[in-house]
Amino acid sequence: MIKFITDSSCDIDDINGTKLEVAPLTISTKEREFLDDKNLDVHEMLDYLRDFSGQSHTACPSPDSWLKTFENGTENYVVTMTSKLSGTYNSAKIAKDMYQEDHPDSKICIIDSLSTGPEMRLIMEKIIELKNAGKTFEEISSSIKNYLAKTRLFFAFKSLHNFAQNGRINKAIAAIVEKLNIRIIGTASDEGDIMPTHKCRGEKSSLNNIVSEIIDSGFNGGKIRICHVENLDFAKKVGERILELFPKTDLKIYPARGICSYYGERGGIIIGCED
Repeated sequence: MIKFITDSSCDIDDINGTKLEVAPLTISTKEREFLDDKNLDVHEMLDYLRDFSGQSHTACPSPDSWLKTFENGTENYVVTMTSKLSGTYNSAKIAKDMYQEDHPDSKICIIDSLSTGPEMRLIMEKIIELKNAGKTFEEISSSIKNYLAKTRLFFAFKSLHNFAQNGRINKAIAAIVEKLNIRIIGTASDEGDIMPTHKCRGEKSSLNNIVSEIIDSGFNGGKIRICHVENLDFAKKVGERILELFPKTDLKIYPARGICSYYGERGGIIIGCED
């Protein structure tokens, strides 16, 4: 059986009718734990985290969780979120070794996306496209590594509250961002780190800057995938601006699930694009 597998930061479990196996991450505080699966009430989670003043954190899928996604798979394609921010990739590699001990003929390709969300979706879409075109496991494993050089990730965040509660940035900086209504524009670096590039005041400035970032990266009308955290209006405005410049762009907009909502926070958007 051929299986297409990802962790829950990809935000989806189906691509054009092709089912994805998903290993969920978790978001936790000392009081509650949220499993990032299709049953998660993202709106309720965001309300809770907004009002929670203590520490919060995320946890990657365990090797056992990954093993469940490999079951009955003879040819498995796995895309994980960036290893720079999560142990998800390493956990998947441990599971691969465990699975292949009992199933030595199985094939497992694990791709560290060096990214998250919509860029992971683009990578998985490409894998499925190659498989549907009749490419072999070896051809896909080689081609997809080259494809990573063609995709990029960008984001516009209105809040850094959860980054602060997670210990990734100073709480004073997060408070200033919220008080001054600053939006943080940024990208994922080639090494898989989150890299802020602009601080903007207001929606118009944010729109102009994030579209400029996309174009300056070399985008010329390829695919665009936008996930939003309860901000469909702004996501649509970004999409409309892109379509004005590149009318043939393959564009999809959809809501973020748990992990991307945790880091993107309410009002944030994350964009994956293909050169």
